[in-house]
Amino acid sequence: MILALILIGVVGYKLSPLLMPHADVTATPDPGCDLHAAPCRAALPQGGKLRFALAPRPIPVAAPLEMRVEIEGVDAERVAVDFAGVTMNMGFNRPALSRVAPGRFAGQATLPVCVTGRMTWQATVLVETGRTRIAVPFRFDAGH
Repeated sequence: MILALILIGVVGYKLSPLLMPHADVTATPDPGCDLHAAPCRAALPQGGKLRFALAPRPIPVAAPLEMRVEIEGVDAERVAVDFAGVTMNMGFNRPALSRVAPGRFAGQATLPVCVTGRMTWQATVLVETGRTRIAVPFRFDAGH
């Protein structure tokens, strides 16, 4: 029984980076960012810049969302967006984006419907540069 508990703990520890976004550096979006109105920006370490957009606007639930990320000043190898409910666990939802041009990434996601109606979401853009993983969290409301 004790061995089984230890094994579960070790496996959980090893898999936790898959469930929780790990970052070496966290950047802060510009104040007043409203993803329902326009793309949002954030300054990255070493002078880089990130621009994040969701469409359509207003941001729907249970419908396809187009995601776009543009990065300047940082050589991004991979980009993903981790969607998490701020007040309620809505399950794992971290789609990877595809490189469509140098410094430009795009992909699709769908936000699940929250049984309580309106919900605050955090979309954390995860940028991997090979040596560093940068996280940029953006908050928005979606739902009825």
